[in-house]
Amino acid sequence: MEFKGVMGGFYRISEWIMRLSVINLLWIICSIPVFLLGLLSLTSPVEGALLSSLPFLAVLAPFTLFPATAAMFTVARKWVTGDGDVPLLKTFFRGYKENYVQSMIGGLLFVIIFVIIYVNYHFYMGQTGTLRLLSVLFIAFTFIITASMFNFFSIMVHLHMKIFQIIKNSILITIGNPINSVVLIICNGVILYVSLFKFTFLIPFFMGSLMAAFSFWQFHRSFQRLQTKQEQLEEKNRLREEEAEAAKLPDTDEQPKD
Repeated sequence: MEFKGVMGGFYRISEWIMRLSVINLLWIICSIPVFLLGLLSLTSPVEGALLSSLPFLAVLAPFTLFPATAAMFTVARKWVTGDGDVPLLKTFFRGYKENYVQSMIGGLLFVIIFVIIYVNYHFYMGQTGTLRLLSVLFIAFTFIITASMFNFFSIMVHLHMKIFQIIKNSILITIGNPINSVVLIICNGVILYVSLFKFTFLIPFFMGSLMAAFSFWQFHRSFQRLQTKQEQLEEKNRLREEEAEAAKLPDTDEQPKD
């Protein structure tokens, strides 16, 4: 039975609320060690508990959080590309299984990069003069790598590539589309901030799924533009080649000799 009018609008809204919440809950369940440790650290009365738990979170994330996020992006890809009625559980766990190895390796690499940035940032912050200003550079690196991480998941679930190609292209897309990257960071940052500090009920139901859906939508829009430009360039090259071939042909209007 298909509802129309106002009832149809309410039905579609409730359907999307259900879809987003189901995927978000699956994401949390598959990443339960990371979320449990993070929750205990945030609610701990001990000062600096979250900071001291970061090494454990960094170890756990590539094996739990990253594969679960890849699975969530797999479902988000289906939604953005027009398959809204995709079976949620089947698609999520198929994405989890298919992308586990790549997401785990990518997670390890991203964690290592973030650790390097963190160490260098604190090192240069402890310096004086010009060297201290270099800490700003590592803040910029943090934003670039964070945006690249979102693009990493989008590329992994959308294209068949090797892991290092995915990471390389995610960084190139981030740097090559600075406006989109800034929008990506700001919007996801707003979702994260509102979920953590304003409406905490969003964390178990909507936080991750909203970020995944928006991130893939942003990537897919940029990817389609790149495809259009590539097709236009190929068409121009094809026309030039045809014109060059036509110029080489003899003039058929000339009359043969007697």
